[in-house]
Amino acid sequence: MAALSTVRGDIDTTAVGACLMHEHVFILTPELSSDYPEITGWDEEAKVAEAIARLTALKVAGVDTIVDMTVLGMGRDIPRLQRINAAVDINIVVATGLYTFDKLPGYLSHVGPGGMVGTDREPMIDMFVRDVTQGIAGTGVKASVLKCCTDGPGVTPGVERVIRAVARAHRATGTPISTHADAFTRRGLEQQEILAQEGVDLSRVLIGHCGDTTDLDYLQALLDRGSFIGMDRFGLYGGRHMSFDERVGIVAELCARGYARQVVLSHDLACWQDWIPLELRPAAGMEQPDWHWLHITEKVVPALREQGVRDADITSMLTDNPRRVFETAGRAY
Repeated sequence: MAALSTVRGDIDTTAVGACLMHEHVFILTPELSSDYPEITGWDEEAKVAEAIARLTALKVAGVDTIVDMTVLGMGRDIPRLQRINAAVDINIVVATGLYTFDKLPGYLSHVGPGGMVGTDREPMIDMFVRDVTQGIAGTGVKASVLKCCTDGPGVTPGVERVIRAVARAHRATGTPISTHADAFTRRGLEQQEILAQEGVDLSRVLIGHCGDTTDLDYLQALLDRGSFIGMDRFGLYGGRHMSFDERVGIVAELCARGYARQVVLSHDLACWQDWIPLELRPAAGMEQPDWHWLHITEKVVPALREQGVRDADITSMLTDNPRRVFETAGRAY
């Protein structure tokens, strides 16, 4: 047992319950939502009310905790989350880190290793450690997860700085790491390599978006190095995304091979996001009928059972494994 920081304060890890490990409440571009809401469709009061309703329904369906993986670069707003969580009896765990597939934001690109300002000290380490130990933006809400991303462009200089900063913040605080990794280009392996170079115990790392592939060699390579993997885009089907049957089938196969204790489930869903214009969302696959907060409880779990996945393994993926991820928190190196 260990303490876990959430939006509403610390809880014991035994209270995590059923947990979706990679979700978002809102993904926003702050300047657009504040200055041009008519373009994005943002309505603060309406969207907050919708989020409260959707998370309330999720709690009723038996999910006790969500991990909001919205970090710098995605419009993270802790006071807004506090307002929502005050109206919903669900645990919301928040993350720190930086979302980029390539370059760093202007300030960070000029300060730190390789920047114009003459210092080798990486400012992101101090930023992330402060978010974990003191709280985010003066709210007192502490991050309980560290996030880094590697997508199609690969390990660019900016991306590498983020990964190494996350690794060092992890070593200083013991906070678990959860990643965005492009499965099509097997980016999780690169993340593991850099994290291992930094001395990170890979059993304290969750490689995300692994449910985007049926490449068992890739998935087993990640698992055999000890990491958890996120089968975390249930609801996104067709086109570039795998089908429902493929996503369910690969999880069932991993369970059959004995890896259920290293798998977690989620949707990678937001109550609202403004990155895809309203008129393009159907073509982008974002209006899919199954991409909603109750999809895993209503359709995925029954489908896994039909594929022969044991209830004990389903409990591992939804309840036991998230608790185990968080019970490593606080063990600094």
